[in-house]
Amino acid sequence: MVKIERILCPTDLTTESEEALRYAVALARVYEARLMLCHCGGRSSAFAPDVGGEKAGGRLKTLFEDALARHMGVTDFSRLDWEGLLLEGDDPGAAVAREAAERRADLIVMRSRRRRFAAALLGSTAETVCRTAPCSVLVTHAREREWVGASAGDIGLERVLVAHDFSDRSELGLQYGVSLAKRFGAEFHLLHVLTEPERDAPEPAWAAGTTQGLYHSSVRRLQDAVTGEIAAPTKVKPVVLRGRPYEKILTYAAENEIDLLCIGSDGVGRGPRALFGSNVDRVLRQSPCPVLVARPFKPAASQACCFCHSSEEEVK
Repeated sequence: MVKIERILCPTDLTTESEEALRYAVALARVYEARLMLCHCGGRSSAFAPDVGGEKAGGRLKTLFEDALARHMGVTDFSRLDWEGLLLEGDDPGAAVAREAAERRADLIVMRSRRRRFAAALLGSTAETVCRTAPCSVLVTHAREREWVGASAGDIGLERVLVAHDFSDRSELGLQYGVSLAKRFGAEFHLLHVLTEPERDAPEPAWAAGTTQGLYHSSVRRLQDAVTGEIAAPTKVKPVVLRGRPYEKILTYAAENEIDLLCIGSDGVGRGPRALFGSNVDRVLRQSPCPVLVARPFKPAASQACCFCHSSEEEVK
């Protein structure tokens, strides 16, 4: 089972950004995890002590508390284990990744603005974090299927989809998907997409027998992958489709009213994919539901600045 003990949630203090906080609070409560709420701006921020004066940190802490209170429902606010952080750096994505490494976060929960066409060329903060984070990232967005209550924060996760390509990174996505589906009693969908043969591929690649063989062997591999999990869900739907991976993943998620899509990623560097995107990037931009990008845990030193301490302490 996947352990989630520390959750990092970045916010720019806008109403839209706070929608991710709803998910972070709900998961922190279920897993009894420590919630680390952070705002990127650093020493140039209006909340930095040398810019906003001695009361700046107190104002930021109050904003954090107000945001949390809006998503706590009837839950006793004092029972939530949390701390507020102000991060340094002009690049929010890099700052979040550094802080996640320094704090050994198990999961980052954040909001995407879904700048679909601009992001195709310029990328987005969410995509940057998903490529560089030292842990897995849950990305939410507007106009999605919701599975966390707006007021009480109840979790209604009914259908989980894992996109699996039989790679090591997909195995990590499988672990998260299985763990979440098992914990919340969700229906579990496991999808593999066979890519279309290239036009100049050898003739046997187009043969009907070969195609059927690939289909059946892929179904068996999906079944074996779930069987190998210690706590496999009871409701498992292995599915094999053919086509462009990201298109089939998105279509299947929409048609089957998937609540959470899990996909593994080891990140990508610059180059062609920075311009044209990867399957993960395209899924992030168009998914009809929140996406959990499963990444291996990689702790590293951080240069981030923290001056807003836990809820039990006063900001000096």
